[in-house]
Amino acid sequence: MSRIDDAFRNKPIFMPYYPVGYPNLATSIDVLEALAKNGADLIEVGLSFSDPLADGPVIQKATQIALEKGVITKQVIAAIAELRKRGVSIPLVLMGYYNPILAYGLEKFVRDAQAAGTDGFIIPDLPPEEAAEFAEMLVKAQPAAPLPQITMLAPTTPPERMEKIARYAKGFIYLVSVTGITGERKDITAGLAGLIERVRKHTDVPVCVGFGIGTPEQASVVGAIADGVIVGSACVRTIGQSKNPIETARQFAGSFQDALNRE
Repeated sequence: MSRIDDAFRNKPIFMPYYPVGYPNLATSIDVLEALAKNGADLIEVGLSFSDPLADGPVIQKATQIALEKGVITKQVIAAIAELRKRGVSIPLVLMGYYNPILAYGLEKFVRDAQAAGTDGFIIPDLPPEEAAEFAEMLVKAQPAAPLPQITMLAPTTPPERMEKIARYAKGFIYLVSVTGITGERKDITAGLAGLIERVRKHTDVPVCVGFGIGTPEQASVVGAIADGVIVGSACVRTIGQSKNPIETARQFAGSFQDALNRE
């Protein structure tokens, strides 16, 4: 059983996103460790890019700061290896855009990320229809059990495409709850439960909801109908604005974990 499969044995799970390098490399690794050891069940580890099309202003600013600090792909992979050395055992999924991965070299990227302890990949600008080469590298690196490329679905995904993507999904499905970019919203999207049910008709993998979840109360509502709750902008904003980001990360993870009320 993979670390991702194991994480979903007790649902719903809490899944924060945080970029390596914000506000600096050392602090970001400490933040990720604090999240992992105080309530996060799986972490999306952010790989920064200069043109993050799917991200709102909070994450754009954080990733831009990481780039200005000189944090590159090699250091993000090394950060995952460091977290494993520190005893972090939960799944760590690399989330980033395709350009830096291509620049690093697909085969080398997959090989190095896997060796560091990465459990999967989320690449928002690499749709399944264009992912054959990346998928080939995943199989080449680990033929018996390739690391998953997590697929994303949205309310605007046509039914036929939703069925096809969901049927072949691995790890879990990242269900975008709203149209548009990342960021906190005041209200949970109407019709979310119906959207989740439509996706579940075509797959047995867990369905996790992201985009727009900003408070533990919202997480509790979404967690009642989804297998996982993804929190990005609120996590980055809250921790990034804190004078004590490590302690804030501990409290942030704990508050969301408590809100999910798992049995």
